[in-house]
Amino acid sequence: MRILIATDAIGPYASAEAGTAIARGWRTTAPDADLAVLPIGEAGAGLCDAYAALHGTQAELTTDETGSLIRVLPTDDGVLLSVAAANPPELDLGLPLQATSAPVGAALAEVLATRPQRVLVDLGELHCHDAGAGILGALGARSDRPLDEGAEALAGMTWLDLAPVRELVGTTELIAVVRSELAGQHLLGLRGITSLRGRAGDMDPQRMIAIDETLERFANLCAPEAALLPGAGADGAYALAALGGRICTGPQLCADAADLSRTLPLADLVVTGATGFDFGSAGGPVVRYLADRAEQATRPVIALAAQVWISAREMRQFGIESAYAMEREPDAVTDADLTEFAARVARSWRFP
Repeated sequence: MRILIATDAIGPYASAEAGTAIARGWRTTAPDADLAVLPIGEAGAGLCDAYAALHGTQAELTTDETGSLIRVLPTDDGVLLSVAAANPPELDLGLPLQATSAPVGAALAEVLATRPQRVLVDLGELHCHDAGAGILGALGARSDRPLDEGAEALAGMTWLDLAPVRELVGTTELIAVVRSELAGQHLLGLRGITSLRGRAGDMDPQRMIAIDETLERFANLCAPEAALLPGAGADGAYALAALGGRICTGPQLCADAADLSRTLPLADLVVTGATGFDFGSAGGPVVRYLADRAEQATRPVIALAAQVWISAREMRQFGIESAYAMEREPDAVTDADLTEFAARVARSWRFP
C-alpha cells in the first residue's frame, strides 16, 4: 500500500515534523506500507519551514532597520525570500492605505544583487495596499510621486521609470507566492481588491473609487496587462507580475517542487491534516489543496486533526473521505500523540 502524507502544521508541529510523526505511527500498524512525506505550507504561515524541509536547508534570519524579520532560504535553483513586519499596519477602514511594500523591495534588492536564477517572494505576511509600488521604489524605480508612502500617495502620478528595476532583475525569474484566498483576486474594478476590502470595512464609496482610479493610473504607467492576472490584487503581487513574474500559492509551490503530479496518481491513499477541521475553513488552504488534487487524480484522501467540528456529510463536500480527531487542545499535542493517533487511524485503512 502506498501512502502519501502531506499535512499542514498540527498543533506546535510544522508540516514536516507532523508528517514524520504520522508516518512513524502508520508504519507501526502497516510495516510494509510504502510511505512518502511531503512537507507543504501556506504562504506566510508554514511555507518557509516546509520549503526548507523539502530542500534540506535552513533559512538565514536577519532584521532590517524597521525591525521586520527577513528570512532568506537558499535552494539549488534560487532563493525563497520572506519578510514579516515587526508591527503589521492597522487597517484604515478596511484598507492599510498608509502601509508600504518597500521593506520587501529592499530585501529583494539585496537578494537580486547576487544574481540568483530565481527568487520566490513569499508575500503571505505583507499587508499593504500599494500594488507593490514600494517594492518597485526600493528596487530603483523613479516617479513624480512617492512610491513608498502607501496607496493614496500615488494619486496624480504622471510618469514612472522602471528601467533601473529591469536592469537589476535581469534574467532572474520572479515568483510571487500569495495566500490561497487571494490567488484569484483582481487588482482593479468592482471585483478588485479595493472594492473587496473597502466594502468589508464599510468604506466611503467615493474614497474607494478614488483609490481604485489611483491604482489604475499606476498600473497603466507600469504594465497594464499584468493588472488583469488572477492574484494581481494580492498584497504586492502586481509589482512582481509587472516585471514578468508569475503568481502562485504556497501549497502549489511545494507540490511543484516535489513533483506531486507524478507521485499523486501512484498513491493508494492521501493523508492530510491540520490543527482544526471545521466547515468554515475546511481544514485550511493546505487541506483544501490536497483534497482538490486528490479528487483530480481520483485518489481517496483522509484528514487528521487535533480537533474536528464537521459532519461526515459536510466533509465529503470538500472531497475528504473521513476526518479523525485527536480530541486534544492544539497546544497539548505531542509528537508521541501524533504517532499513536496515526497508528490507530491506520488500522481502518489496511488494504488486503
